[in-house]
Amino acid sequence: MRVAHFSDLHVLDLAGVPAARFLNKRFTGWVNLKVKRQHKHRPGYVRAIAKEITRAKVDHVVITGDLTNLALEQEFEATRRLLQDELHLEPSQVTVVPGNHDLYTRGALRSKRFSTYFEHFMESDLPDLAADLELGRFPVVKLRGPLAFIGLTSAVPRLPLVASGELGKKQIAALERILAHEEVRRRTPIIALHHPVHNPPSWVDTLARGLWDARGLTDALARVERGLVLHGHLHFRVQRELPTRAGSMISVGATSASLDHLEAHKMAGFNLYEFDGAGALSNMEAHVYRTDDERFRIESVPRWS
Repeated sequence: MRVAHFSDLHVLDLAGVPAARFLNKRFTGWVNLKVKRQHKHRPGYVRAIAKEITRAKVDHVVITGDLTNLALEQEFEATRRLLQDELHLEPSQVTVVPGNHDLYTRGALRSKRFSTYFEHFMESDLPDLAADLELGRFPVVKLRGPLAFIGLTSAVPRLPLVASGELGKKQIAALERILAHEEVRRRTPIIALHHPVHNPPSWVDTLARGLWDARGLTDALARVERGLVLHGHLHFRVQRELPTRAGSMISVGATSASLDHLEAHKMAGFNLYEFDGAGALSNMEAHVYRTDDERFRIESVPRWS
């Protein structure tokens, strides 16, 4: 099986948005866009990536959050339309999870905006094992060939300038039930979430932008012999080993799909993973967008050093 992974689209659409909707955390987000991000993120790159993934004839796509910038309805609609128009895949072939920007405000969570717009992408093969969360039922499981795709939500509305995530005890307990299920145990698990399981070394940075209950996730994965944990959030490509009591998994981060950057490990693109018929990872590579000829070059995913 061939699996494509991209993340952090940060689709922005402010057309017709009344000023009153910026009287919350969105105001700091808007300032950040104007001061820092507006010249760095290119929506055209996302469309180019989607088209390249279609040409690559993949079997499944994983998108690890931050599809929108400010969790506005028109941003969700624009992202959904892009996925439908350019990927040419059925929703059952796409695993998508939210990022902190998709739950930018409490209102976005209360309205279940993410799960409403991506409802058809979130149909699970093991719905009875999921946990009822405020955003919807998670984890979302898709059993495909020798792989089991398991989508988690680590997105939580936070105060301005805070981008940390949390899975919660209910979701972690549901993940343990799913990993113990016979149909999952005989497959290689592909865990998808927005925040990386490896936290920054500083506890201050962990509180600000890390995964608060990363230990709970690693404990839940303790009996897994092999697999991938896919994430975004960092805006650069990276792979790290994630030892378990039963073996070892690989944690892999994708950069922002819209980021324009001089450094190759940060420049927009997607990761491609290939698995053999037994579910063993046989190849992993990064497809990096080239602005000079609008094509992609293939590189290795950098290892954490």
